[in-house]
Amino acid sequence: MIAIDLGLARRLALSVVLGQTAVTIVCALVSWLIAGSHAALSAAMGGGISTAASLVMALLGFGGKSAADGQRAMRAFLIGETAKIAIVIVLFVVVLKTMKVVPLAMLGTYVATFCVFWIALANVLPPLGGTNVPRGR
Repeated sequence: MIAIDLGLARRLALSVVLGQTAVTIVCALVSWLIAGSHAALSAAMGGGISTAASLVMALLGFGGKSAADGQRAMRAFLIGETAKIAIVIVLFVVVLKTMKVVPLAMLGTYVATFCVFWIALANVLPPLGGTNVPRGR
C-alpha cells in the first residue's frame, strides 16, 4: 500500500506550476532575443497554456476535502486531470483561432513546461524496485 501526504502532494503540484511559470518566462525571453516579440508572445502562450492547466489540476485534484477517503481522493484527482486536459484543448483552440503564432516557439515552450512536470515527478518517486532515498545525502 502506498500512502500519500496530501499536503506534500499539493505543495509539489504548486511547485510544478511555479517551475512551469519560470520556464515560460525564460523561453519567452529567449524567443524574444532570437526571433522578436511575436515569437516571445507565442512562447508565452504555449507555456501559459501548460501552466494554467497544471494550476487547475493542482487546485481541483489536491484541494478541499479530497483526502477524506480514498475514493474521494481518486475522484478529485480524476476530475482535476480531466479539467487539465479540457483546459489544454480549449486554450490551444482559442489561441490558434485568434492569433497567428510562431509554432516552434509556442509548441517548444509547451513541451519545455511539460518536462518540468516529469522532472519533478522523477525527483519524488522512488527508483524502480528500490526505496525512496532522499537525494543529496
